[in-house]
Amino acid sequence: MYSEEQKQYFSEQLLIWYGRHKRDLPWRQNKNPYYIWISEVMLQQTRVDTVIPYFHRFIEQFPTVKALAEAPEEQVLKAWEGLGYYSRARNLQSAVREVHERYGGQVPNEKAEISSLKGVGPYTSGAILSIAYNKPEPAVDGNVMRVLSRYFLIEEDIMKPSTRVRMEALAKDLIPEGTAGDFNQALMELGAMVCTPRSPHCLTCPVMVQCAAREEGMEEALPIKKKAKPPRPERRLVALIKGEGVNDGKWLIRQRPQEGLLARMWELPHIELGHSEWQTDEVNMDVLRETISLSEGIRLAPSGWLMDTDHTFSHIYWDMKVYQCSLDQASLSREKEGLLPFHYRWISQEELVQFAFPNVFVRIMKAWQEAQG
Repeated sequence: MYSEEQKQYFSEQLLIWYGRHKRDLPWRQNKNPYYIWISEVMLQQTRVDTVIPYFHRFIEQFPTVKALAEAPEEQVLKAWEGLGYYSRARNLQSAVREVHERYGGQVPNEKAEISSLKGVGPYTSGAILSIAYNKPEPAVDGNVMRVLSRYFLIEEDIMKPSTRVRMEALAKDLIPEGTAGDFNQALMELGAMVCTPRSPHCLTCPVMVQCAAREEGMEEALPIKKKAKPPRPERRLVALIKGEGVNDGKWLIRQRPQEGLLARMWELPHIELGHSEWQTDEVNMDVLRETISLSEGIRLAPSGWLMDTDHTFSHIYWDMKVYQCSLDQASLSREKEGLLPFHYRWISQEELVQFAFPNVFVRIMKAWQEAQG
């Protein structure tokens, strides 16, 4: 289907280019499979520039498989705070614990073993096996599929599993003997730096001469990718509850359920309006007070609008109105008797570092602090 000349040219020129232009990234400093694993998980749907400081802090806190395996989940989620997609962190720790217990802390170097670990799919296993152990396994992500689609003029929907399987076979066939780690990283690097989603930098591409999409004028039309559904919009009312008396200067936070979106993380109390439209601030505050009172067993005293904000998850969009609140005297009396709901607690500014929050709530608390001067 593809000529041997075309494939050989691609592999040779790509490796020459990578040797000259590869970025100096912290996870490329050695072949530690644990560090490579962490970096690959962090890099999923996250920019390199964002990941670098997180990677440094993470390996400083958890320098070994043993350290991460034995760490409290709360500490791991706090170290991940702001990266999003928190199931990645949970799956990583779960898999690392299995490596610690089952493999004596050594990341497996066999495909069947590493692929059996929680959260380790074909791309992650291929990246670890090729980069850390130089095994000729493909590591096909979005960048790689874009490059292959263009160079080989593959006009198939890359969202289809059959297309991914085909590209994995092609990528494996392209790996020159003994260069799996460098080749896979070169392929990723080309997609990230040159063969970009929009306005690809074709004139600086090392394989432009034989790029089939370039010859056909289709470099910006490929890859073919079926559009994903837009995230579902949800309207939410948020209560930023400030303490009084013995809790002066503290926030009231609550822990999310054990399962589901953002499981076990901490947040500011909030409610979903369902399909209701936004009302006036007075009506919104009444809804927030009444709903929290009925569902949570604490009685709010909202005092006014604080800010509007939003947050997008992969499948949900939160449109949020935030109201400053306190607890009314009845709730304060119940609290003195130790009757706050079990998943609520007061925390001070200094204690924030002990709790993992979705980034949107961190932004809200910071905005309140800045508003206070």
